[in-house]
Amino acid sequence: MDGTLSGRFLRGLALAPDRPALRADGAALTYRELHERALLLAGSLLAGLPGRKPAVGVLAGKGASAYPSLLAGLYSGVTVVPLQPAFPAARTRQMIEAAGVGALLADDDALPALTALHEDGLDLPTLFAPGGQPGRALAVDPDSALKEPMPARPDDIAYVLFTSGSTGRPKGVPVTHANTAHYFSLLDERYDFGPEDVFSQTFDLNFDCAMFDLFCAWGAGATVVPVPAREYARLPRFVAEQGVSVWFSTPSAISLVRRTGGLAPGALSPLRRSFFAGEALSCQDAEDWAAAAPGTVLENIYGPTELTVTVTAHRWQPGRRHLHAMVPIGDVHPGHSVLLLDAEGSPSTTGEGELCIAGPQLTPGYLDPADDTGRFLERDGLRYYRTGDRVRSTDDDGLLYLGRLDAQVQVHGIRTELAEVDAAVRTCPGVEDAVTVAVPVDGTVELAVFHTGEPVTPARLARHLRELLPAAVVPRAYHHLDAFPLNPNRKTDRRKLTSRAAALRQQPAGAGTRTQGRQESQ
Repeated sequence: MDGTLSGRFLRGLALAPDRPALRADGAALTYRELHERALLLAGSLLAGLPGRKPAVGVLAGKGASAYPSLLAGLYSGVTVVPLQPAFPAARTRQMIEAAGVGALLADDDALPALTALHEDGLDLPTLFAPGGQPGRALAVDPDSALKEPMPARPDDIAYVLFTSGSTGRPKGVPVTHANTAHYFSLLDERYDFGPEDVFSQTFDLNFDCAMFDLFCAWGAGATVVPVPAREYARLPRFVAEQGVSVWFSTPSAISLVRRTGGLAPGALSPLRRSFFAGEALSCQDAEDWAAAAPGTVLENIYGPTELTVTVTAHRWQPGRRHLHAMVPIGDVHPGHSVLLLDAEGSPSTTGEGELCIAGPQLTPGYLDPADDTGRFLERDGLRYYRTGDRVRSTDDDGLLYLGRLDAQVQVHGIRTELAEVDAAVRTCPGVEDAVTVAVPVDGTVELAVFHTGEPVTPARLARHLRELLPAAVVPRAYHHLDAFPLNPNRKTDRRKLTSRAAALRQQPAGAGTRTQGRQESQ
């Protein structure tokens, strides 16, 4: 069991059986209590599916009952498919069918989603402890409780997560026990987590970064504390009350905490380690967070779902100046090979190109083999994943993230990286953060900027950017927002911003919606 996620929880159980494994909704579950509850649910699930071992969907939010459901799925020894109750029923059904889910474990937050799925014609055996659920219910049977977690082989699929597909159909990414074993063994060597630590849990369970929170904590006998959305407005108080020592979130959380006054020097002093992933991390955000948490070791970590949570790390050094406005993503994990490809798909000779990675954290391939086309390549006997991310190799800081290949646009014939425009806008005094989007206009595109911080005038922004960017790519529109919209994974929702920019462009100029650099505040 040592190489499985279940085995990591058992290690925490041995280290700290009577310490809290989870605090949520005003209640706590010790390692022993969570272990016993997961054994009960796993045994009841398997008893209700005699002779069958289908994949099991875990339809759960982040309440206290979500975590026993997830652990029970893993204890069952089958493939687990985390599902988000807030997603539309049609999308959830796509995932269920793609992954071959034959039964569901549902938590307290899942009843509306279960009802919607049932109305959509999906009727799966469901273990739903609170009762009152639609569809075919499986009973919680104390006599069926497992004595120990079911075993799993290294090549067995531990879980399947879904990423957005270019066709609009989610792509299923299977992650094996061997993938997670390599990943967490490296983290064990790099970090000193222990039973006294308290981990924030900011990610929904269908987002791979949640696995970092849970199984770094549970492998060390530490405590996991989900962070309710309302607590971001009073984060220093929450961190102090809960004793949070390890923080992990997307960088978008930094801007949110800053706006509510939570980044005062020393405000987050209980934090001893802070991690950010899922989006590019600006140097300014890193500096501000480090000032608020002066005792923290801050790391920018990076990795697509296909490479098992994260596959690079860069340790931030406060006060150190970087030539680029963004924090590097650092060095690739040991045991992996790196290949950079130029625009023609050949090995780059300039130290810059598309990042491709091969190694033990790499998924065996998408659930639908048709999705593999163009995403994997064989070279020198190795199988690489093409991340679609442009990076530059540096001598001191490992890899520097330059942006997505699909974020490159042609503006008046000039190839432009949207991340470069973002970085330029952030250098304007008063701007806190910026997102640039491309709006189709008459066969070409026009750039629009959304920015937070002070309501800097469009004229001032445009004047500043003309000093940094080619005139042809200086954005045409500027919109000030109090905060960027976030998607379910708490990343900046660029699709929503693009739609908003397109809609604003169609409004009459007399309505104050479009000029050379207009201003929109909210």
